[in-house]
Amino acid sequence: MENLFAFVIGGLYATALFMMLRRSIVKLVIGLMILSNAANLLILTGGGLVRGAPPLIPDGMELATAAMADPLPQALILTAIVISFGVLAFAVVLIHRAYEVIGADDMNEMKSTDL
Repeated sequence: MENLFAFVIGGLYATALFMMLRRSIVKLVIGLMILSNAANLLILTGGGLVRGAPPLIPDGMELATAAMADPLPQALILTAIVISFGVLAFAVVLIHRAYEVIGADDMNEMKSTDL
């Protein structure tokens, strides 16, 4: 299962880099969004994929006797999702304002426009 996730993560990173190298600022933000999803999937895979094993230790025991899911990567991903949503919302507002002022979403036209 980890091999499948490795190929999916690699594909997401490649797609994100391709989108971020385009001249359109909208495609740049879409690439940034895909990149954050790939990073979240990488953290989840790095934490270990254990199916049907909650991260609970019974009362009176100090160590888990069987395989269990690690809750730390899940908490990190939840925090990263909230932060990436805030960054995405800010970027969308910034793109909308830049398009209103300049009238284009091409990076080269934005750079050469005198305000």
